[in-house]
Amino acid sequence: MSALFTPENLFTLLMLIALQAVLGFDNLLYISIESKRVEKRHQAFVRQAGIGIAIIFRIGLLFLVMSAVSMFSTPLFSFDYTGVVEGRFNVHSLITLLGGGFIIYTATKEISHLLLVDDLGGEKKEKGSVTKALFWIVSMNLVFSFDSILSAMALSDVFVIMATAIIISGIMMIWLSDYVATFLEKNRMYEVMGLFILFLVGVLLVTEGGHLAHISLFGFAVEPMSKTTFYFVLAVIIITDVIQSRFRKNPIGANT
Repeated sequence: MSALFTPENLFTLLMLIALQAVLGFDNLLYISIESKRVEKRHQAFVRQAGIGIAIIFRIGLLFLVMSAVSMFSTPLFSFDYTGVVEGRFNVHSLITLLGGGFIIYTATKEISHLLLVDDLGGEKKEKGSVTKALFWIVSMNLVFSFDSILSAMALSDVFVIMATAIIISGIMMIWLSDYVATFLEKNRMYEVMGLFILFLVGVLLVTEGGHLAHISLFGFAVEPMSKTTFYFVLAVIIITDVIQSRFRKNPIGANT
């Protein structure tokens, strides 16, 4: 047991917590948006319970991946229409593709809804069930966690260390979830930015899944979006939104 508390393992634990925190931002954004589908009095519960349940499932997924990592890379099926579309799918690529596609669908639907609403603060939407919201939060958490688990396995092969990092990062997400949701509620303009970021995350996952499945369309292979491109576009979206919000508060010529 004492071997677990070596300086190397403690340093790895800190690195894994930081990794989970960075990769968990888009997950937290999705949770905040999804929780708004239920009645206001249930929203905090949905966020906290969803993350709590997801932690348990994420640890189970970690154990499964470590025990049968080859299963996720073993081809399940393929199709080959030479010159039109080709691909070889495994569990990893299917999870990434379907998860990314669902995120794109969700972000697009929410953006379309906001475009049809004149007053962002006064729209009325029919609220969904708590069970449905919890289901999607837990499901998408597993999609988001898949790559983070594989990244964690590149840093450590100690299950206890990785599970501890998942639990600590999950507790941090529970603590931050209400703050993120409150911020988005008070600053509705940033909700639109968040949805575009979520859309971008979906594109990232779809291209990654397409690359894992070796999909080729009309002779052109699907290439994954690089992390550098992702963060560059993310920075442009954030800077543009911040400048636009400042311009609205201080329009040119307002003080002249």
